[in-house]
Amino acid sequence: MYTVYVLQNTLTGKHYIGSTGNIDRRIKEHNRGQTLSTRRAGVWVIIYQEEYNASIDAKRRERIIKSYKGGNAFKILVRR
Repeated sequence: MYTVYVLQNTLTGKHYIGSTGNIDRRIKEHNRGQTLSTRRAGVWVIIYQEEYNASIDAKRRERIIKSYKGGNAFKILVRR
């Protein structure tokens, strides 16, 4: 199972969009500072996620969500 996820930084409020085959491991990596783009201070928490059977489907959806970022579609998605 593959997960597309949106994280939010508890300190800055910034978002990160990604996909993974192991969501628990990936969140730990983000919070340990092992991911360059999420090394900033604060804790990253999942605010949205979707699951897919195939990696290719998860990657496609990740790209779609990234295209929403900052716009109304993104705000509606994470508000659910």
